[in-house]
Amino acid sequence: VFADLLVEPQQLLMVTIATALREIGYEIEVYSIEDGTVQKVWQSVGVPVTILQVPNEIAVDWLNYDGILVNSLQAKGIFSSFMQEPFKTLPLIWTIDEGALAVRSRQYISSGQIELVNDWKKVFNRATVVVFPNYALPMMYSAFDTGNFYVVPGSPGEAWKGENAMKLYKDNQRISMGYRPDEILIAIVGSQFMYRGLWLEHALVLEALLPLFADFSSDNNSNSHPKIIVLSSYSTSNYSMAIERIALNLRYPSGVVKHVAIDGDLDSILSATDLVIYGSFLEEPSFPEILIKAMSLGKPIIAPDLSNIKKYVDDRVNGYLFPKENIRVLTQIILEVISEGRLSPLAHNIASIGSGTVKNLMVRETIEGYALLLENVLKLPSEVAPPKAVMEIPPKLKEEWRWSLFEDILNSTFEDRSSKYLKKLEDQWNHSQKEKVGSLIAINDSFSYEIWEEEKKLQSMNTKRRREELELKDRTDQPHGNWEDVYRNAKRADRMRNDLHERDERELERTGQPLCIYEPYFGEGTWPFLHRNSLYRGFGLSTKGRRPRMDDVDGPSRLQLLNNPYYRDILGEYGAFFAIANRIDHLHKNAWIGFQSWRATARKASLSKIAETSLLNAIETRKYGDALYFWVRMAMDPRNSLQGDFWSFCDAINAGNCKFAFSEALKRMYGIKHDVNSLPPMPEDGGTWSVMQSWALPTKSFLEFVMFSRMFVDALDAQMYDEHHRSGHCFLSFSKDKHCYSRMLELLVNVWAYHSARRMVYVNPETGMLQEYHKFKSRRGKMWVKWFSYNTLKGMDEDLAEEADSDHPRKRWLWPSTGEVVWQGVLERERNQRNKQKEKRKQKSKDKLERMRHKHHQKALGKYVKPLPEEMENSNSTLVR
Repeated sequence: VFADLLVEPQQLLMVTIATALREIGYEIEVYSIEDGTVQKVWQSVGVPVTILQVPNEIAVDWLNYDGILVNSLQAKGIFSSFMQEPFKTLPLIWTIDEGALAVRSRQYISSGQIELVNDWKKVFNRATVVVFPNYALPMMYSAFDTGNFYVVPGSPGEAWKGENAMKLYKDNQRISMGYRPDEILIAIVGSQFMYRGLWLEHALVLEALLPLFADFSSDNNSNSHPKIIVLSSYSTSNYSMAIERIALNLRYPSGVVKHVAIDGDLDSILSATDLVIYGSFLEEPSFPEILIKAMSLGKPIIAPDLSNIKKYVDDRVNGYLFPKENIRVLTQIILEVISEGRLSPLAHNIASIGSGTVKNLMVRETIEGYALLLENVLKLPSEVAPPKAVMEIPPKLKEEWRWSLFEDILNSTFEDRSSKYLKKLEDQWNHSQKEKVGSLIAINDSFSYEIWEEEKKLQSMNTKRRREELELKDRTDQPHGNWEDVYRNAKRADRMRNDLHERDERELERTGQPLCIYEPYFGEGTWPFLHRNSLYRGFGLSTKGRRPRMDDVDGPSRLQLLNNPYYRDILGEYGAFFAIANRIDHLHKNAWIGFQSWRATARKASLSKIAETSLLNAIETRKYGDALYFWVRMAMDPRNSLQGDFWSFCDAINAGNCKFAFSEALKRMYGIKHDVNSLPPMPEDGGTWSVMQSWALPTKSFLEFVMFSRMFVDALDAQMYDEHHRSGHCFLSFSKDKHCYSRMLELLVNVWAYHSARRMVYVNPETGMLQEYHKFKSRRGKMWVKWFSYNTLKGMDEDLAEEADSDHPRKRWLWPSTGEVVWQGVLERERNQRNKQKEKRKQKSKDKLERMRHKHHQKALGKYVKPLPEEMENSNSTLVR
């Protein structure tokens, strides 16, 4: 994965490594956030290239790959995909050859941008291994080190930059530094690692160079002498003063020796020199990078015979070597290299050979280093053929970088874009911080104003209500009902509220369909592959990572077993089968049920609109009756490159032990104690089988299949749990695998459908054409119908339910946790409990009526006597008067 496909040394490095890896059995694919001219180079070596669209959703199923190599700091944007489930555990190797972030991170900390540093730390922590091309960069990035740093020495970057620098810098660079074109300019360089004895080694080298100035001793004009530049990482004035004091004590002419700190462009300084002397005697773990720069710039080098230097430099062939114990040899070499105030022809010839040598330096070490790293980091599944040994890489591929592939585009100007990228990220971060602060201030202001307005409104409403209550008091007749009426009205309102709950549009559309297809998923990384129309419904295997504002099913709330991470991982999509079948009437209202793996959509093997219509028509017309419809078949599976039969394929993806594990599970499931062949035959009759859990069944048949699956998975778990839970290993995988037997369960629906006499129909996911495989005529005499009949399975299921309900075994037992525990005794107990509750309610009603009949009535305190009509008239007439 690259940030872009523009011309740069990292592209050359990866093309060379990819070419070598393909020779020993690796398959390589390239993804890039942006396009570039190097796409043609990758295509010329047979590597497919895909351009990603960021910041849109990255719809890539990274589980198709055994490992990811991410290149450069600019590819940080792609890490958001790798930090989501289910891609969080995928092996990821991140190669970094830029030091810009290490320098800027110190500024982030000093300026209080801790959040920006923490964001980068998360990215570094996600990488399985962070690879650097030299040993200095890991030290620079020590603030981000989480124990995953690794060095694979070697890169064409310095040679690439050297060639560009030779074209860029001419004599004008020497003039800009204050030196004449005809002067001899000598650079003394040292190790990039800092240590105390460096100044002493520089003093020894300066002492060895002193005889060179004997010829110029009579001339007091310093302009006629060779000039010496001492380059070091020390940028303090103290070190410059120390170098000047050493030169003064050695009686160098004034102005000849100068100290320059390596803070700026080192290539520009080295390009102005005539000769480079390596003045450090420290044994480094790899060839010094500063010598690579010098040699690529066409400069003759003189260096001590350290082990990692003489490994690549032949004395007087492509450079000069002197023993570090005998500094006098350096004096002899200097007098040979510089004669009569100029470089000797031999020195020029050695420099020319050296520039050719350094162009392909450490190619072997780099290629073998990456191959060994992949060998140790990648966990290959059982169906993958292991790569050849590293030593079997053809020698020709380890001799040089693939410069020839870049000849036509090498004229492109190379620039380090990491600084610009980091500046862009900083601007975005600063802008977001300003917006956050501004929004907080606005929220605080608006919040206080809203509180005051709301308080005023409440006060006015309360005042108005009290006034109305006082005016209406004693003026209206209040109808009063008995308690039973009030209770009955409240219950009726509660029922109406439950019946009229708000429903999702897709849920309303789904009620009238014959089929609902569930898409189990785990993690946000799968969201781009899930459908959003009413035919499909998402099924979250975990409460975390659920899609917002979607009517997806929450798996853990339907099946407590899915809250256990161990079984959620090991069952995979099978957990959705168990959860949906558990009290299915509360969830699934359709006559048919289907499942489709999100990985089928990622592989573009999901149902098209035409195929969906064809499948629904076949279901509604009952063209094939009680059938298993599937649309991802084994013949097209990339894992089945050998086109093997059913059991051969199952063995291939399960470390060769599928048939043994299946046979042992059936023996345990059916209680067979004799050593007999209990492997159901799955004949090779020219047909094909379902893979990737993408199929549809009648809901009634689905429940029968789940009944069989629960018992089979329980037997399989009893066989493997102890070893797998203790060590992480199981004999269905070559390495530790948290999805141990999920690959075998992927094929279980075929065994059940074949031997329970279901028709098996393939739906072409593009055209929708239907084709029946494994017809009944070819199955006669081969099906184990008695083993898979409904009556047999139902009897076994009831026996297990009775044991779980009656005996309450204390042993660890998976079966009761995979769904309902139902047998005749449970049904009778539930019926009796319902009858008892019904009788209890009746008795309460009778007691209530009895209390109402015999309750004590309060006698009237007085008797009202209605006056006679004459008295009423007299009173009225009196009032009129």
